[in-house]
Amino acid sequence: MTAQADGWRRGVRIGVDVGAARVGVARCDPDGILATPVATLARDPGPAPGRPGSPDAYIFRDMAQIAEYVREYEAVEVVVGLPVTLAGAEGIAAQHARTYAQVLGKLIAPVPVHLADERMSTVAATRRLSERGVRGKRQRAVVDQVAAVEILQQWVDKRRRT
Repeated sequence: MTAQADGWRRGVRIGVDVGAARVGVARCDPDGILATPVATLARDPGPAPGRPGSPDAYIFRDMAQIAEYVREYEAVEVVVGLPVTLAGAEGIAAQHARTYAQVLGKLIAPVPVHLADERMSTVAATRRLSERGVRGKRQRAVVDQVAAVEILQQWVDKRRRT
């Protein structure tokens, strides 16, 4: 698959599942074949370290950590899950995800941030973990990462097919 033929650019992508309390992070290999979990970050309402009083003090620590992953993995794109209803409507959670993606986009520019329909990603992640015998506190600790993997894997699979 070449960038000239179909718009696919080789490189690592970062997937993000934004929740109220936690943010799941995943990454894929440069060829976009397999997404793997990276981390679960606590949503942190405090400014990122070393930024108090600066114009970007609104950047939260979880966003700063994602920006660090973008640099570390030399990511070419970031995909943020957009929680929509089964009917495709957007609610308050989708508005929060859009805002999160916009702020993150400013922080990691010029790396583009895309929104991806994440319908059923957490349900699928929970099911996969349950099938593997992961339950309770252990499941809560990783379900956001697995949801980020689901979001990113679906996104890269779709992009590579088109």
